[in-house]
Amino acid sequence: MKQEIHKRNSIYFQLLRLLMASAIVCVLFFFIICGIGSVVVDSHLANPEYEKEKDLRYIRQLQQYVRDDQIRSDDSQALLAWVETHKVLYVCVYKDDKKVFDSDYPGEELMEEEIEAEYYEWENYYPVEFADGEALVTIQSVYAYQMYNYVLIGSIVLSFFLFLALVLLGIRKKMNYILKLNDEIEILEGGSLDYKITVEGKDELAALAEGIDNMRLSFQSLIDQEARMIQENQRIVTEMSHDLRTPVTSIMLYTEILKKGSYKNETRLKEYIEKIDRKILRMKQLTDHLFEYSLITGETDIKLEEPELYEVLFYDLLSETCSYLEQQGFQVSFQVEWICKKIRISGSYIMRITDNIASNLIKYADPAVPVIIASAQEGSMAGFMFENKIQKQVRAQSTGIGVQSIKNMMLKMGGKCITWREGDMFRITLLFPVCTDG
Repeated sequence: MKQEIHKRNSIYFQLLRLLMASAIVCVLFFFIICGIGSVVVDSHLANPEYEKEKDLRYIRQLQQYVRDDQIRSDDSQALLAWVETHKVLYVCVYKDDKKVFDSDYPGEELMEEEIEAEYYEWENYYPVEFADGEALVTIQSVYAYQMYNYVLIGSIVLSFFLFLALVLLGIRKKMNYILKLNDEIEILEGGSLDYKITVEGKDELAALAEGIDNMRLSFQSLIDQEARMIQENQRIVTEMSHDLRTPVTSIMLYTEILKKGSYKNETRLKEYIEKIDRKILRMKQLTDHLFEYSLITGETDIKLEEPELYEVLFYDLLSETCSYLEQQGFQVSFQVEWICKKIRISGSYIMRITDNIASNLIKYADPAVPVIIASAQEGSMAGFMFENKIQKQVRAQSTGIGVQSIKNMMLKMGGKCITWREGDMFRITLLFPVCTDG
């Protein structure tokens, strides 16, 4: 029976949980790595020598620019152009203790008599030789912000790759299972139907694997059933050939006697003719059984009737069978209990099966012992059974082809026929699958 897939076990929700868990882990990883990076940058920037070294690099570039273009300390346009070109945050120039340039106020003229120089301990002042003389320059660059940006970008990139790694690791198990199923299907394609398909989990892939394995079992069952039928056919053909050979040999012997006239009187002649007639009748019965068996075996598809109640299908049929057996001198013990279940059958097959059973009872059953007709159930199947005692003098005359025909017809209807024999007692049980809606 195929397992039910709960919504929470579906591949869709498994993937959603994987993505959410990976995202949470990556967000936590981002804040941790970003915090660690910020601490490292802060400790690096706390070193005065590092900041001074970076400032000196920009001061050397400014000195080269001033020297090449003969820039004056109060040439705000030229200095502002250098600031924008080098993406410096802030530049301030002091000359003769006066602020002559401030990049924060590029559009204003700074008069020497108006703005006095203010020097702060936390700022570094570097001498630069301008066209109008030496001046002190303080500078603030973007290298600190660049380092923080590098930490931010690096944290985002590492978190993204961690997210991909977690998702791929989560999917890898399912991919390995899919590859395993592919390998196992190739094994089945090679003809190894005994190989069991691996079923892992409770999602759609597990349901698919279970379906494939059920299909394997069904196909294997069909192959085994076909092999049994072929073997049974060979057995029946062999036995029928032997059974036919015996009366044919007797007929040939009696006809040879008649042809030569090797009989004593008319009584012997009549006796030989009667024996030939009985052998011919026996041969006709055997060939009729063989024809019926081959006809059933050759039918591939049958159309079952609509589901009907157990009692409606079999009440009249079993009643007629009981009456017929009683007319033939048999006692019948009817022990059928009608169950409130529906069954699907083929009416023509059921008629042939009951006729076959009744015919065999008349031929082989002992009239002194009652024939028992009773209901039977086994799991999800229901039906009925016939039990009788076999006559000793006819015990070895049955070829078994009639029973095999019944088994074939029951099999085509989705049911089964079970035979049992112990000493002189024989029982045949017919079981049909019960409809689930009944």
